[in-house]
Amino acid sequence: MPRVNAPDRMQIGEVASAAGLSLRTVRYYEEMGLLEPVERTRGGFRLYTAEQIERLRLITELKPLGFTVREIREVLDAHDVLGDAKARAPARERAAATLRRYAKEAAGRVEDLRAQASRAEQAVNRLRRRARRARTVR
Repeated sequence: MPRVNAPDRMQIGEVASAAGLSLRTVRYYEEMGLLEPVERTRGGFRLYTAEQIERLRLITELKPLGFTVREIREVLDAHDVLGDAKARAPARERAAATLRRYAKEAAGRVEDLRAQASRAEQAVNRLRRRARRARTVR
């Protein structure tokens, strides 16, 4: 990896802030192979681009859906293939199929979360009704 100082590059703190994450989380995603700095400064500081911020946003959108690090890596790899103008048609087709599969899985997980949220809202309403009745009994 070249060691340069480039004006369109951001250090880890800027990237973490832009993505709404902690430095620790960004470093964790690096350790897990989900994110890689594009360059390093002469002093060894990691540098990222806006593309890495978008990558982090995708990761943070997939995490609450319960996808594992391995699954997220597979999504990111497919995403990378589709973003690579040099990728051949068979690789692009496999990548698109992978993203379709994960999109379908994500949609199912979102529906499950909506059902859970609905049940949780019912519980909240039940507790509020009970609390109101308790105040009127005094």
